[in-house]
Amino acid sequence: MFQNPKKNISILSITLGSGGAEKVISLLLKVLKNDYNVTLVLFYNVIHFPIPENINVVVLSEKGPDRPFYLKLIDSLKFILKYNRFIKINKIDKSIAFLAFPNLINGIVSIFNKNVRTIISERGFPSDNVSSKLSLYISKLFYPLFYNRCDKLFSNSVHINKDLKDNFGIKIPMEVIYNPIEIPTKTIDPKTLNTDKKLKIITAGTLNIRKNQIMIIKALSEIKNNDELTILGGGELHDYLTAQINELNLNSQVTLGGKVKNVNTYLFESNCFVLSSFTEGFPNALLEAMAIGLPCISTNCLSGPLELLNANIPVTINNGEFFIGKYGLLVNNDDYIGLSKALAYFRNKPEEREKYSALSLERAKEYHLNTIYNKFSKFINN
Repeated sequence: MFQNPKKNISILSITLGSGGAEKVISLLLKVLKNDYNVTLVLFYNVIHFPIPENINVVVLSEKGPDRPFYLKLIDSLKFILKYNRFIKINKIDKSIAFLAFPNLINGIVSIFNKNVRTIISERGFPSDNVSSKLSLYISKLFYPLFYNRCDKLFSNSVHINKDLKDNFGIKIPMEVIYNPIEIPTKTIDPKTLNTDKKLKIITAGTLNIRKNQIMIIKALSEIKNNDELTILGGGELHDYLTAQINELNLNSQVTLGGKVKNVNTYLFESNCFVLSSFTEGFPNALLEAMAIGLPCISTNCLSGPLELLNANIPVTINNGEFFIGKYGLLVNNDDYIGLSKALAYFRNKPEEREKYSALSLERAKEYHLNTIYNKFSKFINN
């Protein structure tokens, strides 16, 4: 009798919403299905990214994620029981979790299921990825308790792994596997960026404090010109940013584009990308902009931008200045004066826009889905 040689693996996530970790999961599913019987297990039925055929999907709760704290606590206990039962019934060989809470559940599952290999993935810089001192205390208590029960961990930055080891006591084997990307079939011809007389700046991300889009708006107000800025994304700071744009008389130059699915269309119509975040895990938006062929400017935040734009070679940037990296420009966190000078550099030197457009395309190829998947496959099977 024929037996399916493929092993059974599960991917555990809170949702498949519009976040960076969820984007990585959606891409990995495209190739994982060729080598494994894959089940995507979601806590809540929120799905933004397409799910490939032949992927089994299990939703543990039909309730939405926006619930009172006490109900979320009850949900959590149910998820542990349901996922533990799922692992046993479906004879899962490898359970791979993304993000902190699924990671903790994977650690708990490993206590009761000795036959499953548990692999976890940290996607944000842990010390900066908590909302309060209480959250940090809880993380420092439970991360070492349950993360260390898993077989191994992968993140998307060397800085994340170092933080986990130094500040959270994580001792299991850790590796860096960067976010994958599908190179677009249509990219910018760098030579076309040598002709524009003004900058068409774009950024993309949730409108919140961490993404710090106000930094770009302030930088634009520093220099009187006709540059344009498009901010893609929705979030809690929409009204605040709208008010700041009005106060600075930038209505004719700054557009809040809201949530869009065709981000590449907007990127293709721009000639400069800016990432203004205070902190990142590994910035998909920056990598996607580079894959289109945009010259890029980013804050030198932890983690990701230094790795992408300067091959992780440390830099020192004076306040009010910027650094010319191997693959893009870097500025200090929240330094809108330094950002205004970096923007002036690209505006006044169109030949540099052309140069860094070509470098962006070259750099992005190193993160092609097939290349990253080969590393991921070796990691989970080693």
